[in-house]
Amino acid sequence: MGAANRPDLRISLVQGDTRWHDPEGNREYYGALLAPLAGQTDLVILPETFTSGFSNDAIFRAEGMDGPTVAWIREQAARLGAAVTGSVQLRVGEGVYNRLLWATPDGGLQYYDKRHLFRYGNEHLRYAAGSERLSVEWKGWRINPQVCYDLRFPVFCRNRYNVERADDLDFDLQIFVANWPSARAYPWRTLLRARAIENLCYVAAVNRVGVDGNDLHYAGDSAVIDFLGQPQVEIREREQVVTTTISAAALAAHRARFPAMLDADTFTLG
Repeated sequence: MGAANRPDLRISLVQGDTRWHDPEGNREYYGALLAPLAGQTDLVILPETFTSGFSNDAIFRAEGMDGPTVAWIREQAARLGAAVTGSVQLRVGEGVYNRLLWATPDGGLQYYDKRHLFRYGNEHLRYAAGSERLSVEWKGWRINPQVCYDLRFPVFCRNRYNVERADDLDFDLQIFVANWPSARAYPWRTLLRARAIENLCYVAAVNRVGVDGNDLHYAGDSAVIDFLGQPQVEIREREQVVTTTISAAALAAHRARFPAMLDADTFTLG
């Protein structure tokens, strides 16, 4: 679908206070936050590890792809009439992945396994790393979802030209789901803007709030950032669900006016 014919996209950021190691409680909690969005949005974004909080010990309760959380996110997508995404710990064979799920109302399900595991928090000692970047098509938009620490790696995040799409950039919207502590809030806000500017795209990012079981504090700062690095909406430190609409026409006009992608270096992702 050409940019001129692509509809605008309604995005809902769900910034919540995830319960610690309580998958059942979190499904109920986030389900209540999502309920008013039925028919009111196109895309719903939950935080990273939204059933447990960011915990190495949550590995012991990791579900499989046939478990209740995968069923729950698919049910939410069908009920809301929207794509729903967020990450959870999921066991596949001998490994457990921090897996971002992408569910659509037609029953479709895709996933991305977090590639960059957070060494500072020893995530790499217990979880398995993904290898492939994911791009999905939704409502005429090409979307690249990533998870938390991936934000710090601009090569993996890079929007390439004439690679995944002929005479076009890989994606129009980049998503980051996170559990990003407030001690590093400034890098979070700064890097989100950098990714949007350098990639000539919108960025939508959802972080959690509250204090987790490791006594880490989270300030939220969930946001939708436009292609100039300006926040279209930004949520501060409280539980909140916000919906905003991103413009296909504005994005197309910016890329036509400032076609930096035509001067970009070529490379392949390893």
